[in-house]
Amino acid sequence: MPQPVSHADPRPGRVTRVVSALTEHHLDALLVTGAANIRYLTGFSGSSALLLVTPRELLFLTDFRYDTQVKEEVGDLARVRIENVSLWTGLWEELSSQPKTAVIGFESSNVMHRDFSRFLHEAEGGRWQWRPQSGIVETLREAKDPGEVARIEQAADVATHALHATIPQIRPGLTELQVAGILEKALRDHGSEAYPFETIVASGPRSALPHARASQRTVERGDFVLLDFGAQVDGYCSDITRTFVIGRADAQQREIYQIVREANELAIAGIRPGMTGADADALARDYIAGRGYGDDFGHSLGHGLGLEVHEAPRVSRTSSTTLPVHTVVTVEPGIYRAGWGGVRIEDDVYVLPDGVRVLTDFTHDLLELPA
Repeated sequence: MPQPVSHADPRPGRVTRVVSALTEHHLDALLVTGAANIRYLTGFSGSSALLLVTPRELLFLTDFRYDTQVKEEVGDLARVRIENVSLWTGLWEELSSQPKTAVIGFESSNVMHRDFSRFLHEAEGGRWQWRPQSGIVETLREAKDPGEVARIEQAADVATHALHATIPQIRPGLTELQVAGILEKALRDHGSEAYPFETIVASGPRSALPHARASQRTVERGDFVLLDFGAQVDGYCSDITRTFVIGRADAQQREIYQIVREANELAIAGIRPGMTGADADALARDYIAGRGYGDDFGHSLGHGLGLEVHEAPRVSRTSSTTLPVHTVVTVEPGIYRAGWGGVRIEDDVYVLPDGVRVLTDFTHDLLELPA
């Protein structure tokens, strides 16, 4: 079971860095609406909140459902307003104390159109200037502190323990949905507080679908079975994929599996901080292409991992941004052949100054499950 992680409170330092970013972006305040960003800055895990960051204070708005929770999770980090009508009504009232010339940034990727319309209405009334912003908090989240890494590693441990518990139960005759149910029960049994994304179970020809949903298809002898799933601990996610064979693998299954395994291991051995996402992606992609399967690896090598299962930085052939030290990313090369099947092997890795540390402790060997 996951054990509590004890570290110095990182939230004040995070808020200080956001306040510094206000000056850099010529803002008087920043309205934070993304749930993961709010949790990162305040510790709040509820589903209804607005956070206004100014140089002089944090204003936190939520509704009456979270009256007790916000006291426990946010504490005295912010001035809290419990709003019983509308969070936006409460925000406008609070902003009335701001100068009409105030420039307020908002998270453009986390604001719905109806809320954007509110900003336009306020701007037309001459009250404050609203400026769309992107990535202010997300950029800070790329490099993980020790407490975050510990939680991701715990989530990875939960996932691998669940996988160990699931494998002996997979057998011909089960549907993909039944396998998903066994795996998801094991995740809960081992301490996952949620499923970070919909569990993927794909067998036989359906394993060629990189994001296949579990179906009523029955697992059969000779199938590849691809499992892609994650666990969540204290808000932080893991993401792991392994591919198995029911019964004895044939020569082509062994060949393709081995290529994907070697691509995964080459990338893990070669990733360094400071390289671009495209350069990291090429470590696996060039190898797969050199073995003749370049057209069968169509997705990115990986993505950042943390409070969200997909976050910055991107590890893709189009990414020119660099990998910061202390980020956590996935490494997940794959080969997919329509009508035949596919293989993906995915690990979560912590980027250190001189390489990476693998957080997902599960064998890369091709496991042949009893038929």
